[in-house]
Amino acid sequence: MKTKFINGVSSSPSLSLGLLVTENALQVQPGAQQDCKDLVRPETPDQDTRLNAYLWCKEFLNGSWKILAEDDFEITVIRGGLSNKLFLCSLPDSVNTVGDEPRSILLRLYGAILQGAEAMVLESVMFAILAERELGPKLYGIFPQGRLEQYVPSRKLETCELSNPSISAEVAEKMAKFHGMRMPFNKEPKWLFGTMDKYLNQVMRLNFTRESHLRHFNRLLSYNLQQEMDWLKSLLESTHSPVVFCHNDCQEGNILLLKDHHQSDKQKLMLIDFEYSSYNYRGFDIGNHFCEWMYDYNCDEFPFFKVKAQDYPCKAQQLHFIENYLRASHEGFDSLSQEDQMKMKEELYTEVNRFSLASHFFWGLWSIIQARLSTIKFGYLVSDAITYFDTIIGLNVNPFGDGGYYSGQLIMLSAYRVHERVKGKSTRIRKLNSKHD
Repeated sequence: MKTKFINGVSSSPSLSLGLLVTENALQVQPGAQQDCKDLVRPETPDQDTRLNAYLWCKEFLNGSWKILAEDDFEITVIRGGLSNKLFLCSLPDSVNTVGDEPRSILLRLYGAILQGAEAMVLESVMFAILAERELGPKLYGIFPQGRLEQYVPSRKLETCELSNPSISAEVAEKMAKFHGMRMPFNKEPKWLFGTMDKYLNQVMRLNFTRESHLRHFNRLLSYNLQQEMDWLKSLLESTHSPVVFCHNDCQEGNILLLKDHHQSDKQKLMLIDFEYSSYNYRGFDIGNHFCEWMYDYNCDEFPFFKVKAQDYPCKAQQLHFIENYLRASHEGFDSLSQEDQMKMKEELYTEVNRFSLASHFFWGLWSIIQARLSTIKFGYLVSDAITYFDTIIGLNVNPFGDGGYYSGQLIMLSAYRVHERVKGKSTRIRKLNSKHD
């Protein structure tokens, strides 16, 4: 979850809060900016993390966990998790359960926290509500550095599986149900631009010490990010998009493929990781998901991700997703005429692709901050990314639904997203926006 703390576990798991991002300064743990080009992410946790994990499990879990010896405690690193560090904690085979306690548990340690302590509390409440509604994993324990969750036998989706028609259809259905929930949170759509404003304010106050980071950072600042965001706001203010309860980070790593499912099963997926969830514009949630089709984070070597711009879903793939979404979210969709159905799909198609631009910008700002604060080994700012800034890349992204094909320079390529808006493209957006308003 992105709040104001960064995971800095100490020998006292109940006290360590790690790094605090204040409004006036950004402080970084020692060694947070070490060069990681030749490193790979570790397969085993360090001794401090292992000890803290053992103590958390012993404090929060019942049954055999209460009497488990530290030497018998089993913990392994789970792949994935750019914002958080994930571990599987288990009882050994030699230890029997004495009640209904789980044999295995998922430990989540929060990564670079950017949204404030209030967001941490709200996300915890949200996680508990979704667990009670059986829409997410059970919650077994919560503490300042993270939480203990139900371990669901499953695997995370691969990026290439997002384009599978049956999987895409079920993701659309799951998202529609998520959007239909009523949650006890502020219903005003303040999250998107409120968070981006905070992120941009923090970006403008950042200082990098590594020469390579500083060079890349200065290059990014040369694109007048404030002006770009102002034009993005103007575009989206002219775009109708219902405010619903959004996941806001529906990428393949946050979608589980349940174990022992059959190919014919209609319900084989589970959405997880709700740290960004809030009331937000529908178009952002779907557009953000489409952007994720381009990014593969399952890479063992620096910068730990690959991007394929050509994998952004084509219009036919988007309409397939949109049709399944509308069928699940609009009870009378199937009774509409083909003409009315197509009109709804085309309207949502335009809405989604406009908001996909916000996804690029949002995660681009997030990544700049992560490059300065995060201790997670990941190429948030890498020299390879800079080469994209002056490269014309054709993306099959049409934010206006008019049949055109748009391309543009990429001004921001970072850990999670490409921000596909440059001054030349902004001019084009202004002209087309005036025609479509």
